Amino acid sequence: MTFTDAVRTVLANYANFDGRSGRAEFWWWFLAYLIAYVVASAVGNMLGMGSLLASILALAVVVPSFAVSARRFHDIGMTGWLSLLLIVPLVNLIVMLVFFTRTSAGPNQYGEGPQGPAR
Repeated sequence: MTFTDAVRTVLANYANFDGRSGRAEFWWWFLAYLIAYVVASAVGNMLGMGSLLASILALAVVVPSFAVSARRFHDIGMTGWLSLLLIVPLVNLIVMLVFFTRTSAGPNQYGEGPQGPAR
């Protein structure tokens, strides 16, 4: 999955908490959000708005971010409710590094893997 495919997929599934998302989709989305946040912060500071633009961006993508996180948890066979751990500071970094770097283990209770059936 490419960078643009991942961003399109996440935005197309804006509030879809069902199914599964692979590692590439999640990490490309994370990178896109990080880049957009840095750009929004820089533009906001140049325009004298402080962090207003970055805050608007963060609010605009909170739902798709939680949705892709829930689907990523589903991909590793865990409940999507664990994505609420991402709200807790410092715990979110640990959760992302430990859980979201795991590989898929084929089909599970949440459906086929994002890359199709295992071969």
